[in-house]
Amino acid sequence: MKTLLLSPLPCSPFAPPKTPHAPLSPSPHALSSSAVTPSSPSAAVVIGAGLSGLAAATHLASASVPFVLLEASDAVGGRVRTDSLNGFLLDRGFQIFLTAYPEARRLLHYPSLRLRPFYPGALVFHDGRLHRVADPFRLPLSGLASLLNPIGSIPDKLLVGLARLAAASRTDADLLSAPETTIAQRLGAAGFSPSIVERFLRPFLAGIFFDLDLATSSRLFDFIFKCLALGDNTLPSAGIGAIPEQLAARLPPGSLHLRSRVAAVDPGGASVTLECGEVVSADLGVIVAVEQPEAERLVPQFLPPMKEKRGAVRSTVCLYFSADRAPVTEPILILNGSGEGIVNNMFFASNVAPSYAPEGKTLVSVSLVGAFHERSDDELAAEVVRELAGWFRPQEVGAWKHLRTYRIGFAQPDQTPPTNLTAREPRVGAGLYLCGDHWSSATFDGALVSGRKAAEALLRDRGLVQA
Repeated sequence: MKTLLLSPLPCSPFAPPKTPHAPLSPSPHALSSSAVTPSSPSAAVVIGAGLSGLAAATHLASASVPFVLLEASDAVGGRVRTDSLNGFLLDRGFQIFLTAYPEARRLLHYPSLRLRPFYPGALVFHDGRLHRVADPFRLPLSGLASLLNPIGSIPDKLLVGLARLAAASRTDADLLSAPETTIAQRLGAAGFSPSIVERFLRPFLAGIFFDLDLATSSRLFDFIFKCLALGDNTLPSAGIGAIPEQLAARLPPGSLHLRSRVAAVDPGGASVTLECGEVVSADLGVIVAVEQPEAERLVPQFLPPMKEKRGAVRSTVCLYFSADRAPVTEPILILNGSGEGIVNNMFFASNVAPSYAPEGKTLVSVSLVGAFHERSDDELAAEVVRELAGWFRPQEVGAWKHLRTYRIGFAQPDQTPPTNLTAREPRVGAGLYLCGDHWSSATFDGALVSGRKAAEALLRDRGLVQA
């Protein structure tokens, strides 16, 4: 098939968003603002420059296979992006990077990310005050002091330690393919009391999976528990968007094309059609690396509609405020264990990474679980301020300035049992491959693994590597 020369910027309807903030930008050497022209008559096409698409592109590049990477928006990262606003770094939703992610360890260069760790534990708001829950393996004295607080019983805290040790002793493949239940059922079967579930585990895990019912697969609970045991919770100093930026910076010159929205994919994987009507041929195949709703639009024949799946949409709202000072000075996550209010978790981001706020200012990050369609941004911000005035000094919280609200309608795919987190075949048709956290596990690592597997499958099918 003949490859047409395209000009995605003029013909694409995706102009840069008119917002008071700017996204971080990929290194210009990988970015092309000219025609979408594969560097070889035989090339692959990767659709989507989120983590899975960038991982796929990175593996194709390492195998010296020509490709073009098409991204509909104005920057790389998909849901993993950071905006800059008046000296503040605002991640698009509450996101923490776990250094023990095995695929991330292989693919990313951690020193360049300048990762800043969270305190190994949390503060829990319950009964009108904050209670400390510390990791006894890393902070034994603080962990010992935590035994007597009302966030669960002493047996509960011993069970947490046992669950951590059990998860850390098993392989990732074993954890992600083990017999599964929901997280709620898993916690009940393990003997955790309602007090530690409601006051600590529910808000903590809901902040990770955006699932207040804890209906997510127990496989993911065990995998995340292992990562928490073996590594740190961190933020990159330049924002969570620094992770996809690092991957994009490694791509060959001219391979990345922004504002290049794909309208259709040839069922045989021979080409893709951009929204402006022009065609890019994909003689080596097409890797569809977009989030689940977009994948359903492009290749509906290979995906069950989300509406047929229970709990298919995981939504979250993240609100940012500017403060003159932080009432808590530690880099620690704060959970709502009261069972009341709309706040699930919050933290002072500039305590973790000072680069998240300009000199003399504090960045406050507050996360809600759910969509909250019925309330406006102003209503949510006012309610959050009222609620947190009961956690900290009311005069201080009342002086916070609302910066921005992010509504993430599709934060994660459905991962309720039954799941297939390890054995899903990326090849869905001749020359057509799927990847993404909806095709693997809803974690940073799952997205990276899925992208690699899609690239490896394409390479094998084209005889470019040994099977």
